[in-house]
Amino acid sequence: MTILLSTNGSGAKAQDIQIPVAEAPGSSAVTVEPNQSVFRPVEQPLPQPEQTAPSSDEQADAISLADLVGRTSVPDALSHEMECLASAVYFEARSETLAGQLAVGRVIVARAASGRFPKSYCGVVHQPAQFSFVRASGMPSVNRESRLWQQAVKIALIADSGTWKSPVEGAMYFHAARVSPAWGKTRIARVDNHIFYR
Repeated sequence: MTILLSTNGSGAKAQDIQIPVAEAPGSSAVTVEPNQSVFRPVEQPLPQPEQTAPSSDEQADAISLADLVGRTSVPDALSHEMECLASAVYFEARSETLAGQLAVGRVIVARAASGRFPKSYCGVVHQPAQFSFVRASGMPSVNRESRLWQQAVKIALIADSGTWKSPVEGAMYFHAARVSPAWGKTRIARVDNHIFYR
């Protein structure tokens, strides 16, 4: 097998280079059109979430994220910070799986703790040009009685406490999978319809 490389686009004198590699029986040379790569992205399965130190005895026995969400109570009132975190989970990921919702929540928690972003959840969420659901520093209204809002609150509480590890722990950025921004960031994983980066 022969791989053909080119200096096309590098500004160097155009010259083909042939590098012989081991040839498997019955195989043929690999040729690549200009601006086309032979390398394919590798999709790796996500690691299973790990349980961390629970915040209460009720949560200590949780065997899955769904079980933990089921055991988590929604408080009568939320702090302003938890409202911001729950709203971000709700507006960014309410149609995602629980793991996808937790991943979004953990990004906001990681940003607030990083020192590179505002130090509060509301500061992170309201930072200009970060979240599309924030318009003129305001958020759309939410039906607080809806099942999806109640679930977002539970996920926000779990994300805040760190009771359950997300498969994208340490991620600081994410975007919808339908878009392809030219970010120079390290991709961690795709969870549902979002791609997460360090």
